[in-house]
Amino acid sequence: MAGSTYDALQTKKNQLIRKFRNGSVFGAPYASDPIDTLTDATDGGLAALPTGYKDWGWFTDDGLQYSRDVETSDTTSAGSNEPTRTDIDSDTTSLQVVFQETRLETIGLYMGVDLTAAKAAAGAGAELLIKKPQTPPELYYRVLALAVDESTGGEIYIARFFPRAKVTNFGDQQVQRGEDAIGYDVTFQAFVDSDYGSSEGWIFAGPGWEALLADMGITQATGA
Repeated sequence: MAGSTYDALQTKKNQLIRKFRNGSVFGAPYASDPIDTLTDATDGGLAALPTGYKDWGWFTDDGLQYSRDVETSDTTSAGSNEPTRTDIDSDTTSLQVVFQETRLETIGLYMGVDLTAAKAAAGAGAELLIKKPQTPPELYYRVLALAVDESTGGEIYIARFFPRAKVTNFGDQQVQRGEDAIGYDVTFQAFVDSDYGSSEGWIFAGPGWEALLADMGITQATGA
């Protein structure tokens, strides 16, 4: 059998390279409904989010920083130079984002306080006092991080949904003269939601996504 050239074997496709062109982080109280469907099946556009979800606003150019921490344990055996068995003990996902808008939600996230019932004081100045709790409460959220790309076929949506997310880390806050806005640097960790059946859901959709299914090697189901 005759050999082949690399050019005849390779199948690189520029149209399958995705980028973040725009997007938002939407959050909701944990009591809100989870997100099972992102788009409208009639036209592929974005569907309305369940009650309670809000756009938490602008964030820095660092974008959405995802981390995946996998811990394993190895079993070694006499005579083998490598582990003879490796088990995954934990597999956690986190999202770091630096919000730039000062609003009730971002203040609450950064201080670790539920501010849903907070009100500014009556009278001139509308002062709002928030005290850092001595013992941080167990606050969980629904978090949808949506990245939007564009293609000749239309918008492409790449989203990651944390059905049970908790703020587990806080970055330094820089309050100084300069170009940078006062930011709220928080890291969400995804936890398993028993009703949702997972700690994280990835959603790929949109008119542009549908137009590229064949190029990506994805088969679309028939019917509704």
